[in-house]
Amino acid sequence: MAEITLREAQEQVDRWIKTLGIRYFNELTNMAILTEEVGEVARIIARRYGEQSEKESDKGKDLADEMADVLWVLLCLANQTGVDLTTAFHKNIEKKTVRDKERHQLNTKLQNDGSK
Repeated sequence: MAEITLREAQEQVDRWIKTLGIRYFNELTNMAILTEEVGEVARIIARRYGEQSEKESDKGKDLADEMADVLWVLLCLANQTGVDLTTAFHKNIEKKTVRDKERHQLNTKLQNDGSK
């Protein structure tokens, strides 16, 4: 499978929505769907990697597929609101680099293996 850029992903989602999906759900509906999908990712992470026990019904859940669902709805929202995620991502990396240039290196909490 070929690699895809964020811009190409936005375009691909837009084409799919306009042909097979008929139209976008409105932004508020998509925000609710995004929240639901993030919750599904959180559920898997909490049970598989956290301290909660995994229910039998959760064991077959595919984390990658759930993450892709989150990305799909985020791409929809970006398309609907006119956000170019490629540009936004580059600006976000620049912001974090300037703001956090030394912050994490100086954080003693990050110097250990993460256990308390």
